[in-house]
Amino acid sequence: MARRAQKLTQFVWEGTDAKGRRVKGDDQAPSAAYIKATLRRQGIRQVKVKKKPKPLFTIGSSATPKDITIATRQLSTMISAGIPIAQSIDAIGRGQEKASMQDLLTSIRQEVESGTSLSSALSRYPKYFDRLYTSLVAAGEQSGTLDVLLEKVAAYKEKIEALKSKVKSAMVYPIAVLVVAMIVIALMLIFVIPQFEQLFRNFGGELPTLTQTIVDLSRWMQKNWWIFLGISIAVAVAVAYIYRRSYKVRYGLDRLILRIPVFGPLFRKAAIARFARTLSTMFGAGVPLVDALESVAQASGNRVYHNAIMEVRNEVSTGTSLEVSMARTSLFPTMVQQMVGTGEESGELELMLLKVAEFYEQEVDDAVAALSSLIEPLMIVSLGVIIGIMVVAMYLPIFKMAAVF
Repeated sequence: MARRAQKLTQFVWEGTDAKGRRVKGDDQAPSAAYIKATLRRQGIRQVKVKKKPKPLFTIGSSATPKDITIATRQLSTMISAGIPIAQSIDAIGRGQEKASMQDLLTSIRQEVESGTSLSSALSRYPKYFDRLYTSLVAAGEQSGTLDVLLEKVAAYKEKIEALKSKVKSAMVYPIAVLVVAMIVIALMLIFVIPQFEQLFRNFGGELPTLTQTIVDLSRWMQKNWWIFLGISIAVAVAVAYIYRRSYKVRYGLDRLILRIPVFGPLFRKAAIARFARTLSTMFGAGVPLVDALESVAQASGNRVYHNAIMEVRNEVSTGTSLEVSMARTSLFPTMVQQMVGTGEESGELELMLLKVAEFYEQEVDDAVAALSSLIEPLMIVSLGVIIGIMVVAMYLPIFKMAAVF
């Protein structure tokens, strides 16, 4: 069994060279003693070593899917040029700006140098390299086409991340407008409505029902705004906690999302596009269909589709065709089933799946564009109606008094 590489730690050191000049620097090593021994062999004495302090704030410093994709493409290019894997990873790591990427690539290089295969080394970091990624790398190692498979992985990740970005962009705008609307309403209730209330007291008389309701709500917000804020934060934290801990909740929400008008079709199209592109990439890399389907399920992005794909995998493993298995889930459109069936009969399944992926990725593009043009006026009108009701409520007593006089 290959020896697991030692964990490296970042150290800073200072000492005196042979000419008595003070020198300092930083390096990675298994221990401070290792740093001292190395520097002494280089003629540096009076060495002081300590762990490099971590910054208080590391916003944006962690490795992102984009960083992994770029590193993957670089590794593919260097391996195709005949450069050894460990040397390639070392060169890519030294060129990284983020410390997290440097540490990650250094650890992988150490494991590869110790005799571990690249796919096994990557599998120890599932946060950055999922099962699909490592499966494709393993297929490349076995077939001797690692550079080609890494290029496919990079292209796949670029397409998937672009798809994720489009879906997220469709959700960000309405959420942002909703948050702004809540803030504006809260500010009006706490700071603006009290000014009108003071004016109404001077007028005397009974206020209209709508106005009185808004005034009562304003009084409550002034006295209990911290309760409202606390409840809002508590609900958000509780929902996030339960969502992470409970599979049933995650499944229920994913199922609900697929049924929401307007947004549901968008998420369905995105899930089908990811299914088709992922399966096309893995099948084209020579991964057996049954094994590929398990990785595809993990990359589906929706638990309803995850369960359906696992059912498809189980049926395919017993000899049922992919087309028939997909039809039984009732989650894949007839067109997708027909394309898959044609691919199975003609031996061009990879090509047919790729065409399905391209078609549905374009559908997602069109859906996002249509959704953006639809949501913007709807949100503006909704916000205008809410604020308009509050404004009208404040002016109703004034209109009432004008009618009397």
